[in-house]
Amino acid sequence: MARVRFVGAEPVTVPELGDRLVQPDEIVEVPDDRFDGYVCQPSNWQSVEEPKTAPAAKKPAAKTPKGDDD
Repeated sequence: MARVRFVGAEPVTVPELGDRLVQPDEIVEVPDDRFDGYVCQPSNWQSVEEPKTAPAAKKPAAKTPKGDDD
């Protein structure tokens, strides 16, 4: 889970967090897939910890067919 800080001036109720009342300057955990929905509102939310991304699976390099190189 990612973490964001509420930087608004007044407490807010956040329905997405189960109607949680979030206080100014409070840090809350948000689902990784919703992180962008918070930090796109910089007057209200500030990034604290970005989502953890799964390491990309390494694919083997494609093999090229061997030809006659005379």
